[in-house]
Amino acid sequence: MLQAISFFPLAAYLAITGFINSFKNDERGLSGVVVAVLLILVAVLAIVAIWVFLGKWLGDLWLQITGEATKIT
Repeated sequence: MLQAISFFPLAAYLAITGFINSFKNDERGLSGVVVAVLLILVAVLAIVAIWVFLGKWLGDLWLQITGEATKIT
């Protein structure tokens, strides 16, 4: 009985350290997360770039449209 009690902490230690080592070396799920984050980042940067480059032009175009609309009434 005493031998089983002293074996339990050793078995628990080896089980946990084995899990941690296998978790460190396992890279299966890492690439999916990285790809998802990069896709979101690219999408946000594309929206910001379009807004910066086309924002002034769209604003001017909208002012021209609303200016012509006031002439109709």
